[in-house]
Amino acid sequence: MSMISIADLLVLLVEPSRTQQRLIQQQMEAVGIRNIDVLDDGASALQVVQHNPPDVVVSAMYLPDMTGAELVEALRTGEVSQDLPFLLISSETRPRMLEPLRQAGVIGILPKPFELSHLRDALLAAVDLLDPDSMRLEETAMQPEDLQVLIVDDSRTSRRYIRRVLENMGVERFTEAENGREGVAAMQDESFDLIVTDYNMPEMDGAAFVRYVREQSEQPAVPILMVTSVSDASRLAQVEQAGVSAIFDKPFEPRNILDLLNRVL
Repeated sequence: MSMISIADLLVLLVEPSRTQQRLIQQQMEAVGIRNIDVLDDGASALQVVQHNPPDVVVSAMYLPDMTGAELVEALRTGEVSQDLPFLLISSETRPRMLEPLRQAGVIGILPKPFELSHLRDALLAAVDLLDPDSMRLEETAMQPEDLQVLIVDDSRTSRRYIRRVLENMGVERFTEAENGREGVAAMQDESFDLIVTDYNMPEMDGAAFVRYVREQSEQPAVPILMVTSVSDASRLAQVEQAGVSAIFDKPFEPRNILDLLNRVL
């Protein structure tokens, strides 16, 4: 059970528009946020994070000195801020602009305007990341700490985010691969209880990797979760036909992964 709540979160809002600042503050207060600091540029946000880290950073896409993608990239390179929950609120819809944020392990990408329920869900995802006790896997015949997990993703930050989510669930044993070909090599050396893979990867993509696992590997029944930003229905249908256990969007809500794993494992 969670020991912290949305009301306990300290939120840093980075938004250059005074009007948007007021609107977003009102909406955050409506879902229970009580502690909100507001800045209007990325450089100031990075400085504050280094000296007085918030629990969550909520940012617009376009700031006076950088984009939201550049801000989260800078946060992910800092020792203090590399795991800081990040939420984007923006009217930007172009995939090429949003893809870097999806790969950076953000807790949500909300449009303008957004539903309060979606804001609440994103903030609850932050609570789950900050409070591991709220995310423990149910104990079955195999304990969470005994699970061997393979993470296959060409994004280092994405792998780190997925690993952190699973660590909060009690998982301790991981092998990482940057693409499907490396994943194949890992499976020839070890046995796994769970595979989490991306779709778009160099050398061997997620669809080809799933087909290998199901048709050629010595572990054809291992659960496979695909976490991807791909939205093309025909491509995802091919993955489903290949035998993936479940598909999650980037970004995803950690509790959805928890619920599925409790059923699958």
